Amino acid sequence: MDDGIGYRAFAEAVAGPEMDLARVALTIALPEYPELDVRQYLTRLDRMAESVREVAGDPEDAYRRLACVDYVLFRQQGFKGNADDYYDPENSFLNRVMVRKTGIPITLSVLYMEVARRVGLEVRGVGFPGHFLVKTVCDGQEIFVDPFHGGSILSPADLQGLLDKLYGGRIEVQPEYLFAVSNRQIVQRMLNNVKLIYANRQDPERCLRAVEQLVILNPDDPEQVRDRGLLRLRLEDGAGALTDLERFLELAPDSGSATTVREQIKRIRKQSRALH
Repeated sequence: MDDGIGYRAFAEAVAGPEMDLARVALTIALPEYPELDVRQYLTRLDRMAESVREVAGDPEDAYRRLACVDYVLFRQQGFKGNADDYYDPENSFLNRVMVRKTGIPITLSVLYMEVARRVGLEVRGVGFPGHFLVKTVCDGQEIFVDPFHGGSILSPADLQGLLDKLYGGRIEVQPEYLFAVSNRQIVQRMLNNVKLIYANRQDPERCLRAVEQLVILNPDDPEQVRDRGLLRLRLEDGAGALTDLERFLELAPDSGSATTVREQIKRIRKQSRALH
């Protein structure tokens, strides 16, 4: 499968208001793993859910089903957070997380959500600062779960403690930190992680793949359009860079980076005239 086919599969998966989160998360990996069989991994998720149902027994007891999701994923299957090599790119691709049984908070949360959904539980993603979580409601009570740390249940004090660890006690838990986020927001956060990892590794080609998908997800996001243009420029695609940078100025003419982008456009045009 070439990159174009991978991008088309991703575009098809994110089209429409109701996206299949597992399918989308797997198609994120297609440009990096072109031989990936998405259906095979969806079947694996189905089998994990079947294991949960077998252990849970009583399908009406939501607490038991939730506990059994934890048991199957973290005790039986052995999934865990990759604290030793957190920024390994493979942690951000759901297919590799499912094979290696380790990942970062957001990919393990997607795994948790998708297995839970298959056994009739509504588990939502929570865009907690610096550490993605999931939550569900049982008997009117919100329950916060940390899939990165073995599915541990987090109390309000635990949530503040997590923030203190991440930010040195500088911020307090705010209600909006605990809001559920949409599948589209989850996919955007996953792709931003991939983008950042490859940017830090000075790998513009792989970084561009993530930005291509971010633009597919939000075609009018000026930041992503600009970044795609700058990456194309680094990879000596002057025509593509020019198209994106001009589009950025249409979308965000008063942006703080607009002056710099205008200078880039001038240089590209000057180089183009010199070549011709």
